[in-house]
Amino acid sequence: MSSNKANTRKAILFRTTVVFSGMLVFAGFVIYSLFKIQFVQGAKWRALADSLSTKVFAIEAVRGNIFDSKGNLLATSMPIYDVRLDAQSPAFMDEELFLNNIDSLAFGLSEIFKDDKPAKSAKFYKDLLVRTKKAGNRYFLFKRKISYNQMRALRKLPLFNLGKYKGGIMITERTRREKPFGMLAERTIGFKQEEGAVRVGLEGYFDKHLGGKSGKRVMQRIAGGTYIPIDDELMIDAQQGRDIVTTIDINLQDVAEQALYNNLLENDADYGTAILMEVASGEIKAIANLTRQSEGVYQETYNYAVGESVEPGSTFKLVSAMALLSDQYMAPTDKVDTEGGLMRFCNLTMKDSHLGTGVISFQEAFEHSSNVAFAKLMQKHYSKNPEKLYAHYQALGITEKLDFQLAGVGAPVVKGPKSKSWSCTSLPYMAIGYELQLTPLQILTVYNTIANNGVFVKPLLVKQIEQAGKVIQAFPHTVLNASVCSPEVAKQLQSMMEGVVLHGTASSLKSNFYSYAGKTGTAVIANKGRGYLAGGGKSYRASFCGYFPAENPKYSCMVLISRPRKENYYASKVALPVFKEIADKVYANALNLHRELKFTHKMFSQDLPSIALSEKNDVKVVLDQVKLSSHFHNDSIHEDQTEWIHGLVQDNSIAMEPQMVSLINMPDLLGMGARDALYLLEKKGLKVELKGYGKVKKQSVLPGTKLSKNQLIQLYLG
Repeated sequence: MSSNKANTRKAILFRTTVVFSGMLVFAGFVIYSLFKIQFVQGAKWRALADSLSTKVFAIEAVRGNIFDSKGNLLATSMPIYDVRLDAQSPAFMDEELFLNNIDSLAFGLSEIFKDDKPAKSAKFYKDLLVRTKKAGNRYFLFKRKISYNQMRALRKLPLFNLGKYKGGIMITERTRREKPFGMLAERTIGFKQEEGAVRVGLEGYFDKHLGGKSGKRVMQRIAGGTYIPIDDELMIDAQQGRDIVTTIDINLQDVAEQALYNNLLENDADYGTAILMEVASGEIKAIANLTRQSEGVYQETYNYAVGESVEPGSTFKLVSAMALLSDQYMAPTDKVDTEGGLMRFCNLTMKDSHLGTGVISFQEAFEHSSNVAFAKLMQKHYSKNPEKLYAHYQALGITEKLDFQLAGVGAPVVKGPKSKSWSCTSLPYMAIGYELQLTPLQILTVYNTIANNGVFVKPLLVKQIEQAGKVIQAFPHTVLNASVCSPEVAKQLQSMMEGVVLHGTASSLKSNFYSYAGKTGTAVIANKGRGYLAGGGKSYRASFCGYFPAENPKYSCMVLISRPRKENYYASKVALPVFKEIADKVYANALNLHRELKFTHKMFSQDLPSIALSEKNDVKVVLDQVKLSSHFHNDSIHEDQTEWIHGLVQDNSIAMEPQMVSLINMPDLLGMGARDALYLLEKKGLKVELKGYGKVKKQSVLPGTKLSKNQLIQLYLG
């Protein structure tokens, strides 16, 4: 019995030993296999794992364009290309093929990229290609951001012309945002990238339309963790973004921006803004914003026109005047005692810029911007019923943030009688543009409303959204209030603003060619925590808001200059010149704004100048436009016999005197227009150099001098 037990125990022990030994052997084999896979064959299996790993990547859509009102590109997406090389492609792996073409390829690369700084030699590119081949890199980044023409040229080079897979060249396209007109309206156009958490300008506000829809591409991970595209068939194309058409006129934008820039330089101011709006439609034609970066350097970094709420100063007196006239508390001819230009309201003393003023008309108070007159009148008529005044503010839309097609619109601060900050100084000081804040665009809408005979139109920056030339969404002109004030009150206010230019604070720059109207404003800037004083002195904000032509308003314009450092800080010296320059240039180029010329027979004989040597048909076109008749001085001469003429006033008409222009002698060009002079001389086979602008005042070769072909003629214009 004991023997059986012993045998059984031995059998069990043997089996256990065998099983345990087998387990040890198996464990050893597993450990060995793990070691072999990890350290001996690790690179092989990692490469295999990489080759089997794919990922879906987004393809950026081509962003839509931004146009001005005449179809000029304000912002567009330009294609740029990144170039990578596959050193395991047939073009690189075939030694004979590679060696036979490497020199030609390297030379071609040096020619295509010869404008690089610093330029690279053919030897540089040859060494780079040899190193890439040796390393066996399958996705080597060769060039970034090359142009379309460079990309086309690359595809024609030896080896690369074998195609995408055999040639070893991989080109991926992306886009770069470009603004063809540089700084013009740059902040309003905006930026695609994010600044903090807010996208900027039109690029941000209309991002969902401009951005389009991203596509998808399947890419495979290769050794080193780099992803390469697998197949174009595994790609979903991106959908291009929509275009937006703005109301901006790039030519008028250029005028506004240049006028503002020159003025800021002259006055060394902190920043400035200028806005040009079409009166009837509310369309914004120009919107310029410039900020001082350093002495003499200004850039568009913030949209003050839309985003900066400031105390408007005396430009707000138009609102006060509208309320007084609408409620029939005052008429333009009514008198007001300005108390010698000095008056106390609660604990504050208010004064006029020009002390000593006595009893004046309401119109004169507006023309000369009497603070005391307006504060006194508003306190007198609205102190018992301030809600009545606040209703006028609401009608003008200045109590609420302006609904505008940009992000970051500044919120106004316009107190009502229920406001916590309302005090005994609120009425008199709000009357002259303090204790409230408005954006420059809001101030402009007020003036535009009065110029539009009391019709308040919504400012418009974008007219429509398009896809492939088809209008997807249109933004119509919108009337927000058809009667902010009566047409009679609007006419009274227009007359008062004309008086500012003819007799008041803006009279120094009135025009002799057209009329404009508006109001100056010079506001002291409040400094946080220190009131209206800074470093012992005051800082100022100068503004002028108005419209032109006064008799038939077409455009309204707001100009604001903050903290001019020069001696002159009054609006008439700082802001008004910018308005005037913008208005002058707009008027000069808008023939539909010009008054019709009305000649009399008396004017013909006294005022009409003689006509210098000119092309006959051009003269006749001009004379037809001004409804003047013409005839040849000598009736025996037929008009087909001559091409060039002089013109003299004779018998209330223009007598044309034919001029024989010799093919071999220098003609007399004095008084001739530059275009005609250039045409005449170049037709003779001469070279012409123009100096200056205007008409010919001097010519380098005297009249009658014999000429030779290709001779250089210098014309001095003036």
